[in-house]
Parts: sequence; structure tokens; C-alpha cells
Amino acid sequence: MTARKKHYEKIYRDFTASISTKHDCGQYCAPLNDGQPVCCDVDQAIPAASPPEWKAMKKRTEMWSKYKPDPKDKHAVKEVKNINETCIACVCNGAANCERDNRMLACRSFPFFPYLTKEGEFIGLGYYWIFEDRCWVISNLQIVESDFVKEFVEVFDMLLDADEGEYEAFLEQSAQMRKVFSRRGQILPLIDREGGYLKILPKSGGKVEHADVKEFIKYGPYVSDKAYKKEVKQMEKIFAAE
Repeated sequence: MTARKKHYEKIYRDFTASISTKHDCGQYCAPLNDGQPVCCDVDQAIPAASPPEWKAMKKRTEMWSKYKPDPKDKHAVKEVKNINETCIACVCNGAANCERDNRMLACRSFPFFPYLTKEGEFIGLGYYWIFEDRCWVISNLQIVESDFVKEFVEVFDMLLDADEGEYEAFLEQSAQMRKVFSRRGQILPLIDREGGYLKILPKSGGKVEHADVKEFIKYGPYVSDKAYKKEVKQMEKIFAAE
């Protein structure tokens, strides 16, 4: 059971909402990343497309190409090799030349993925925790709007039902997230399917409870306005010296 081109055409048609209409999240992370939004910088996040999505997108636009990392960058080479085992590592023409209607699913959903319980139930939006120190959204989940959540849930309901491989991948991703947060001794934050908040208690076997967004931890330079402004000034000096 695998998703087909028609499934991705539906995703591109139905998943268009921005995370927030009040905030351009790229404006917050870009000053700390040499002017580039983290999610649009292949040196920070390499987009991956399933084979059927790659075929669907290549018929729509020339914006995307297969990503070939610098052979000297061993980390990127390893990451691309892992991606290419099941998907296709790709790169676009950059944020300045983005064709929003032709964004991959990975772009539309970043930094979120469908969180599945141990029993395999899709209960909400988890996030890719490796970006906690770089992605402003992860430290500000309260800005995620209901239209985005609604469209996210609808398209992933369809995709998880249509593609067994995607389902298994996100089941494993969710299990890994539980392990990470349990080791930290932290609650695992989720946005539920209606736009509210849930938490998975650490070392609880995946116990789910309702949460207040104020319970969720902020990370890196986004812990406070003061910390953010200080980091921006430091990065401006670094970039100016390069």
C-alpha cells in the first residue's frame, strides 16, 4: 500500500495554510542563520520526498532538484545516504525564489510530523526536536493557527491511510520522540487534532494528558526576548567579520 501521484496532488491543493498569519517565522530564525530561514537552508534541513511525491512535483515545476552534498561534508553525505534509502533528498531554488504552490510536503509541514501513540493512533502534531535550538516555532507553539492544524490533520489522515511506509516511519519517529523526552525527564509537547495542547509524561509508557502551552519549554536563543536580541547582535558581528 503506497501513496500515488493523486494523493500528493490533493495534498498540494488542500494543504496551503501558513503556520501563522500574524508571524513570519522565517524572520525570527533568519537573523541567526546568515539571513536564511532555517527550514529553507539545505545546510540546516535537507528536504526529503517519497518517490511518488518526487514524480508528482517534477511534473509541476523545475524548482526542485536532487541534492548532492559536498563530498567533504561527511555529515551531509551520511544524512543524504540515509534519506535516499527510502526517499529522495532534494533541494529547491532558495527562499527568495520559492514557489509556494510548489512546496514539498516536508516544507508545508515543517517543523511538525504526525505523532502516533504506541497503539498507532494519530493524536496530534509532534515536532522534529533536533531543530529546537534553531526553529522559533518550536519555542512558540501558541502561534500555530487552527487552519494549519486542520489542514495538517486532514492530509496526514489521508496519507497515513494510503501509505503503509509513511505510517511505519512516523510510528517510529513518535517512539523515538518519547524515548528522547523520557531520557530528559521532560514532558513531550503536542498540538492536538483540534489545535489544543497535550503532553506525554516522561517514563509513563506514553501516558497522554491535556496541557497548557505555558508548560512547554523554550529553547536556545528563544528562551526570552533579551536572549534573542543578544544572540542576534552576536551573530551580526560574526557575519560581518566573515
